[in-house]
Amino acid sequence: MTAVPALQAAVALAAAQAEAAHARGTFGVGGVMLDAHGALLQAMPNRVIENGMLLDPTAHGERQLVDWYFARIAAGASLPPPSQITVVTSVDPCCMCAGALLAAGFRVVVAANDGQAGVNYDAGAAFPALPDGLRAAAQALFSYPEVGAPSPYARAASGASLPSFFLGQGIDAATQTRCVRAFEASAEVCQQTIHGDLARAGLLDPRTLAPDHPLVLAVRSVYRDALGYTCAGPQRPDAGLIPYLRAAQQADRAAGGDGDACALLDAFGNLVLCLPGALATSPIQTAYMRCVRAYSLLRHRLRSAGVAQAERYLGHPKHGTLLLLRGPDHGAASFMTLGAYGSTMEGPLPSENPHQFQYVQARLAPGQVQQLCEALPPLYRHAIKVMPSQVDDAALISAFA
Repeated sequence: MTAVPALQAAVALAAAQAEAAHARGTFGVGGVMLDAHGALLQAMPNRVIENGMLLDPTAHGERQLVDWYFARIAAGASLPPPSQITVVTSVDPCCMCAGALLAAGFRVVVAANDGQAGVNYDAGAAFPALPDGLRAAAQALFSYPEVGAPSPYARAASGASLPSFFLGQGIDAATQTRCVRAFEASAEVCQQTIHGDLARAGLLDPRTLAPDHPLVLAVRSVYRDALGYTCAGPQRPDAGLIPYLRAAQQADRAAGGDGDACALLDAFGNLVLCLPGALATSPIQTAYMRCVRAYSLLRHRLRSAGVAQAERYLGHPKHGTLLLLRGPDHGAASFMTLGAYGSTMEGPLPSENPHQFQYVQARLAPGQVQQLCEALPPLYRHAIKVMPSQVDDAALISAFA
């Protein structure tokens, strides 16, 4: 472990991670994880985009740090408990990362504000984007240290008290400016890369491929039943999905979950993936996170390998349907999922597919889901318009009632 003697040094390390990410063509955000004494445990840059292509929309630095910590714990490493861990991040966590950090129970120190996607988007440290229970937790765990002048980003300290090893310290304006510039210089280009995929008219149906086609074999290496079922119509999940969802539900329970699953249907209604979570490994390895990560990593691998027309047969998820077995609630993992969906889309849905995000089991009334989504930061609320809805198929709903 490397000693981090001051808040300024920790923020400089996070800024260096952000700058390295920007130089590699992905979002300029980075974070570091510190132990109970302020010593460095790990540092992570954003890895959403690699070689000019979407790699993993969930690969934000903070999310990776959370999974790194729990993977090390699962491997038998001796690390402090979550209450003694501090994550210093170059930019205010997005909803996905805020949910992940709250699910983990880490303390958080934030260098720069983000008025569009940050969980503290209004800079008031009241966290109106969060449900009540999570709001209180964020107020106790998320710190926004003073940033001195001269800087257009100067601010007074707000939020939770700093960890003891940072008490009374602030952030140098020049270092915080590095964090801001790395993010602002990268955000728009990265959003265009993620969202600027092929239009629906350019996609091809993978069910037309031979069973031994490299693309079909690759998809089935991730999910053995891939392309084995097609719904009655595009964007219309139906009762034929029941056996696939049940199998994933059982696997989720066996892996420490509460019986959730996430299915991805493509633009033609084909079942591409249906995966469980793995909460015994990490409290943020939910079914949604595993499903979108698996699909994105598969697409990146096939496109990097030059598999013919991979991008046309495996289109952006915005043209299909992401189906959760269990709908939103007010918990940290559910808030993370809403944010992760926003990170998956990074822009408005196609006009022909306004109900891309659906669920089977309702855990909140429709009005509560709407209220939850309408409180999200501006990017999610206005640009992406995150708003999951319950499926229409009564038999599918009844099967999991």
